Amino acid sequence: MGLAWRRVAVLLLVLFLLLGVGAGQREVTVQKGPLYRVRGSHVTLWCKVSGYQGPAEQTFQWSIYLPSAPEREVQIVSTADPSFPYATYMQRVHSQEIYVERVQGDAVLLHIKELQDQDAGEYECHTPNTDERYFGSYSAKTNLSVIPDTLLVSMGSQVLTQAEGDAVELTCEVSKTTAQHTHLSVGWYRLQGAGEHQAEEILTLSKDFVLRPGPSYTQRFLLGNVRLDKVGDTTYKLSITAVEPSDRGQLYCEAAEWIEDPDETWKDISRGQTEKTVLAVTSQDRDLHVGITASKSTLSEGDILQLTCTLGAQRSGSRYFQVAWFLDSVEVARLGPCGLLAWKKEYKERAGLGQLRAFKQSSSVYVLAVYGVGPKDSGVYHCSASEVKAPGDVQSIQTNLSSAITVDVKPIGLGLQATLISRTATVRYAQSFELICKVSASSLIKEVLLSVGWFFQPNPPDGSYQELVRVLPNGTVSWGPTQVHFQGKAQLEKVDASSRLRIHGAVSGHAGTYQCEVGLWRTPRGQPTASATSNAVGIQVIPPESKLQVATKESSVEVAGGADASIECRILFSQNDSQLAVTWYFLPSPAPAAATPLQILRAGYSGLLEYGAKFSSPAQRSRFLSQRVSGEAFQLLILSASPRDQGGYHCLVQEWRWLGDSWHSLGEGQSGRTSLRLRLPESELHLEQANHSISAREGEEVTLGCLLRDTLVPTARLSATWFRKEEDGRPGALLTLRHDGSIEYPQEGLAGRLQLRRPTAGDFSLTLGGVEVGDTGLYHCQLQEWQQRDKGEWALQAWASSGYTQLTAIPRGKGAAGGGCLPLAFLGGRTCKGAHLAGCWGG
Repeated sequence: MGLAWRRVAVLLLVLFLLLGVGAGQREVTVQKGPLYRVRGSHVTLWCKVSGYQGPAEQTFQWSIYLPSAPEREVQIVSTADPSFPYATYMQRVHSQEIYVERVQGDAVLLHIKELQDQDAGEYECHTPNTDERYFGSYSAKTNLSVIPDTLLVSMGSQVLTQAEGDAVELTCEVSKTTAQHTHLSVGWYRLQGAGEHQAEEILTLSKDFVLRPGPSYTQRFLLGNVRLDKVGDTTYKLSITAVEPSDRGQLYCEAAEWIEDPDETWKDISRGQTEKTVLAVTSQDRDLHVGITASKSTLSEGDILQLTCTLGAQRSGSRYFQVAWFLDSVEVARLGPCGLLAWKKEYKERAGLGQLRAFKQSSSVYVLAVYGVGPKDSGVYHCSASEVKAPGDVQSIQTNLSSAITVDVKPIGLGLQATLISRTATVRYAQSFELICKVSASSLIKEVLLSVGWFFQPNPPDGSYQELVRVLPNGTVSWGPTQVHFQGKAQLEKVDASSRLRIHGAVSGHAGTYQCEVGLWRTPRGQPTASATSNAVGIQVIPPESKLQVATKESSVEVAGGADASIECRILFSQNDSQLAVTWYFLPSPAPAAATPLQILRAGYSGLLEYGAKFSSPAQRSRFLSQRVSGEAFQLLILSASPRDQGGYHCLVQEWRWLGDSWHSLGEGQSGRTSLRLRLPESELHLEQANHSISAREGEEVTLGCLLRDTLVPTARLSATWFRKEEDGRPGALLTLRHDGSIEYPQEGLAGRLQLRRPTAGDFSLTLGGVEVGDTGLYHCQLQEWQQRDKGEWALQAWASSGYTQLTAIPRGKGAAGGGCLPLAFLGGRTCKGAHLAGCWGG
């Protein structure tokens, strides 16, 4: 870039700063210098631009100012102009020895593959202007110095043959004489084969003086089996205390020299490798033999079983083994090389009670002991042994499985059975019921103790059976942690060879399925030597009958238009200790024969109000209120009743009662229908009654006409409501302009798209913005005239509804369709195309 242009850019920048402009200016940033790089190395310099205008992909130009001519620009390379380089750099640029790598549209890297002495100097990165005006910086500079490579790395080449387990030491000489402050990193690497190029890291001393092992050597490094020590000013030693077959290959030392750049990042400026040392490792005998023996192959319940796993292996004391026992091919326990014992889930409880034990007796003998065996301990046993390189390794070197041994445990109580019976399967709320668990056996049971466990699953089921209560042979009673419904209500009794569970004052939480489990014990401690689970018995708890009675007589209410209306729901009878919830329903008049009443609101027994979907807007919620006016009556209050509130109302009352553990619905009753009629004035407003059809493209704005042809007295006020016919055939309110000037949006999602035209001029046309396909439908408006009475109340004087307008929304990409969906006989008026009715309304 010429000197004159740079001066212009500086003058413009000063001018803009004086004018107070400080945002959106261009800024070019280059890698901070001075930088020191080694002769012959691959060098990169980064440059980026921000705050620019114009294309996302900016042009970059690199130049150099040599120390011999610091004012003379020598162009090197450009991202856009192949002819940009000067002759001294043309050949190196064309041969890609020097090139620019675009990292992204506004950031690049300048690459110099082999740095030369003449590459030292001040580098400038320039971005030509793409902005509407000159504002900011368009270039940045950094200094690069070229220094000699003084790093020396050496290790004598040799061939070593070691036996597995022998020690190996390798030394590496590393030195440097660089004038600048630099750090060294030294590491050892291994190539497995002669043709392999990807080396595996053994151990490295980083530039920050931290030892970092490779992934395959981490465990051995932590155990101290692999070390790297600095034993002199320039001497580094790698020590492997016990080589393994996996260490074989070509080992070499690599060192790197690092310098800290001005941006406080470290850069490796030189690297060197030594000659390779070939390491051969001869393997020792890996034959691993595993055997298993049992103290007895036939036992009686309660006896002790000892299973011994014997390993046959050379030098087993210096090797690492993991031993596991299996019963019928399912793992029982696993003992790690450091003595860590892991029990499988189904054996953890027995091990915690001292009934199971596993231990290492010697370097080649491992024992599993089972105290107080039972029939479930019968089966086929194996043991396995896996050798690992070091404790904690998950990958085994070799694994062997023993032969099978069969163990048979003879039960002492043959034919043990448990039978659960109940005198009734259905009980009423607050009644008591009893379950009997009978124990029987086909042979005489002597010198044994009995335990009984009771289990329960709620109705409906929530998973497996939960323990309710257990009685141990010594008489200890243990309750399950989650069965709070039973504590204080359950009574246990033992009669001969049976156990009885009596539940007092049944509640709904007692409904479900019950089972009992009996166990035979030889001693008060340990585990039962035999057990049996009974059949399941279901118990159903019937709640109290509802006494609720609701008045079903139909009635009617007539009020003046605009006045408040009240609908009564009368309770003929309900119990004193129950709570009532009421839900109000409305069926507009007229309505289709199969129409479903709309839910207005529900007042729960706790007083919580829930409004139905059609009455959930703030405007509707403020007009419909429910209250309990006495112990025998609820009242629905409708404020400022309008013609659209005419129709049938009824209530649904639910009776709720607290039944010891929660609230339960006992029953419900529905009232008779109350018809609401408004006394509307005989005078009518005059609105356009013709029917129309209009089409609009998706996204357009459409206006639906509603014109008043009357002239009102000055004291009168108007209210207006726009409707669209819903899928169920009922008109749904879209917007209501009240006589006090406030606007309600029953469908809040449309609030931002609806606008009334000129209400003060008698034009109540509705503008619908951003037409959507779902807006297709049948629309009409309704106007009401109000006059203020002497007491300040507003009374309805006249009202009228307009004709219907069929709106058809045309999806994008489709042609306009004239007509619409109404039959010609219904329309009776003119058909309009386009988005507005100007010149068409009133045909």
